[in-house]
Amino acid sequence: MEKKIAVILGDGIGPEVTRQSIRVLDAVAKQFGHVFHYSYALMGADAIDKTGSPLPDETIETCLNSDAILFGAIGHPKYDNDPNAKVRPEQGLLMLRKSLQLFANIRPVTTYASLQHLSPLKPKILEGINCVIFRELTGGIYFGNKTLSEDGNTASDDCIYTKGEIERIAHLAFRAAQQRRKKLTLVDKANVLETSRLWRKVVQEMAAQYPDVSVDFLFVDNAAMQLIINPRQFDVILTENMFGDILSDEASVITGSLGLLPSASIGNGGALFEPIHGSYPQAAGKDIANPLGSVLSAAMMLDHFGLTVEAAKVRAAAQWTLDSGFVTKDIDPVNFYFTSTIGELICDFVQDKIHTELHPENIQLRKSTII
Repeated sequence: MEKKIAVILGDGIGPEVTRQSIRVLDAVAKQFGHVFHYSYALMGADAIDKTGSPLPDETIETCLNSDAILFGAIGHPKYDNDPNAKVRPEQGLLMLRKSLQLFANIRPVTTYASLQHLSPLKPKILEGINCVIFRELTGGIYFGNKTLSEDGNTASDDCIYTKGEIERIAHLAFRAAQQRRKKLTLVDKANVLETSRLWRKVVQEMAAQYPDVSVDFLFVDNAAMQLIINPRQFDVILTENMFGDILSDEASVITGSLGLLPSASIGNGGALFEPIHGSYPQAAGKDIANPLGSVLSAAMMLDHFGLTVEAAKVRAAAQWTLDSGFVTKDIDPVNFYFTSTIGELICDFVQDKIHTELHPENIQLRKSTII
């Protein structure tokens, strides 16, 4: 298979973790006989510094001409700490989502037995967690009309949804549920918000098209609580933009590290794959960031290409590093391995270079030689 991949390294640790994903994709290509062509583009603070725009036109063109996009992270303290900044890195990502109509953000939530001690939840609560969040990505309050009064004392943000916007992501969520445990939970605030009442009405009407999927409804405040006290009750969670933003970040801490979780954003104009973590500028350039969120995002990209065997091999490699104790500083601040070392180990696993007998004492910080 031959595919064109747009690469946006982004800000902070984005370049470091994304480079490991590219190494892994190259290992997959070599092992399974594929060809991946990479085209690099700018977005975020890096793009602002170099072009004055958070999303140059050239980046949109590159993404439109690619089969998928691999993205690192976005954000920089000099913009985060300046509420008066007119141009902000995050604008680039919002503009890209809108330009490519990436209307569905998909975030799987998976826990790892070897990392249960890092989770804020008790081990008995962590057993059996395997859910996925479908977050609407191009509508709602983030994209509504925004106003600020001349005296600066009154502000408003409009939240707008159409039936069509709800239907297109709901179909994806229902189909995903059919391939999983056949349960879909709509999260809304239908007791207060008119947009939520529309979401609930549309999903109730659509449920008849998917009779094999059971549907329930939770208000967002209750859903936030249920994610903590009984997360394994969930299979597919469907929700609007802002609620999905908050709930998916809440769900991410269940695993024990923000650096572990991948995501996909898909729609009419392409597909974008990125780890859910931020740019973490304090760690940039130190080779200590966790690359697994990015690597597992690359695995989701392989699934998108229909390369399910290859994707499973990458996930098995990531699982192997965790089970074997080859982890980055966010997981073990004392006995940790570098970002680049984890990337090399995953590449070796993908290419069947890992032997069953391991001698961890021989794995050096910057070299994954296993003797």
